[in-house]
Amino acid sequence: MTTTSGTDHGHQDGSGGDHDHDAQPITDRVHDNSWSANLEKPAHGEDADLVRRQALEAIEHTTSGHHVNLVTHGAHGHPESYLYETLETGTDGDVDWEYVEQCGCGGHVTRVHIR
Repeated sequence: MTTTSGTDHGHQDGSGGDHDHDAQPITDRVHDNSWSANLEKPAHGEDADLVRRQALEAIEHTTSGHHVNLVTHGAHGHPESYLYETLETGTDGDVDWEYVEQCGCGGHVTRVHIR
């Protein structure tokens, strides 16, 4: 089921700008709490591999017992079509994920629980 939400997931709206080929790391610390990873920037919209790579980095930087919301760019469609296989093969199996919603901007939220 696809839903829309007016919830701000930490992304920036706007007309965009120059594509940044040197994307910033998704985080610079380990999160000992639940948090949201913004994978909706213009660079993410242009590069599904970047989304997959940084999604795994976000998971690696989240401690056991917490979750990370992967907020992905709408340009790639539903994350089931390109991200879930990466979550299956790129993690050690100590994670569960669920699709949460499609946000009003067209992006998607997948919640990954770290066991």
